Amino acid sequence: MSIIVRKGPKDTTDAVIRKFQKKVALENVIQEYRDREYHKSDSEKRQERRATRLRKIMRARSFNS
Repeated sequence: MSIIVRKGPKDTTDAVIRKFQKKVALENVIQEYRDREYHKSDSEKRQERRATRLRKIMRARSFNS
């Protein structure tokens, strides 16, 4: 899982850094690192999935109101 960013002929250093940050965000590298940083039990994983599902449902209800 390596991210490669090539510098174009007119790209500045800042533009290359922005491209890199965008690729990192799109591939969820930071989130995956945080998930693997500590061991989570299966019950914790289930609770997180349930919480995200409930959050999505509540958000959808608030937009439909």
